[in-house]
Amino acid sequence: MAITILIPDDYQFATAHLDFLHQNARFHCVALGDMSKDPQTEKQLADAEALILIRERTVVDAAFLRRAPHLKVISQTGKLARNVDITACTQAGVAIVEGSGSPIAPAELTWLLIMASRRKLIPSVNAMAAGRWQRDIGSAVNNQTLGILGYGKIGKRVATYATAFGMNVQVWGSKRAQEEARSAGLHVPVSREQFFASCDVLTVHQRLVAETEGNITPADLSLMKTDALFVNTSRAELVREGALYDALIQGRPGFAALDVYEHEPIYDPNNPFLKLPNVLCTPHLGYVEKESYALYFRAAFDNVVRFFDGDTTHVINI
Repeated sequence: MAITILIPDDYQFATAHLDFLHQNARFHCVALGDMSKDPQTEKQLADAEALILIRERTVVDAAFLRRAPHLKVISQTGKLARNVDITACTQAGVAIVEGSGSPIAPAELTWLLIMASRRKLIPSVNAMAAGRWQRDIGSAVNNQTLGILGYGKIGKRVATYATAFGMNVQVWGSKRAQEEARSAGLHVPVSREQFFASCDVLTVHQRLVAETEGNITPADLSLMKTDALFVNTSRAELVREGALYDALIQGRPGFAALDVYEHEPIYDPNNPFLKLPNVLCTPHLGYVEKESYALYFRAAFDNVVRFFDGDTTHVINI
């Protein structure tokens, strides 16, 4: 019998097109759409011996594990995050392995959001489709100041894009981030307050850990310019709950571009952010790209094969 690998919350069933997932006769890969809606969810969970998770879409806790009694291993695409309860998995005897990813797709989406927001691309396109011509006037990013909060792989790549477009790049974050930014010839403001106050565009690229959760506060946002753009393709929980919406209503910052939300997926067209005319929203597309998927899933699948071959050196919890 082939070993059943379940890929939950594959909204577009994109993994059906990854041939390497379906060419090993030892394994049978099955994808589910949104688990909360897919009628096959309970049956597929009951049969699953391995899970490959698509980043942080699926929450795996004790209740989830009880629905998957034959589960032996969870393979995370990219690095493990808080969507998986490590203690519950360990108590259930379920191994956890993690993979690697690439900063390219999320960095490119970040830049796309910055450019589309600044040039008011979406309102202009929608206006033209409705029979109106040149509804809005956008602004170029040349000579504007881009602030990067967090200076890891994605932040560094965004900095190169901004430099190529003639932006003035500055960085804030940990001591490590500040030191690396200075070494790269980038500006580091004298204070966090000056960083938020001086950005024309501010993009967030911090990891979500205990130390960074909610670290962007109402006080931070209130310092931003009335025409500044706040971009978040990282994690919504980096911002204090409710702070960004309130700040946008109050006009500091004046605009936002968001790819991440506290509760996903969002199906309600009346979501508060979707109702704000000064906010551009995308449905967590940062890593959702063909080459990115191929990279993530190749590593995740190989980790499952290693596990069932008896190699557990990559297991992080058992």
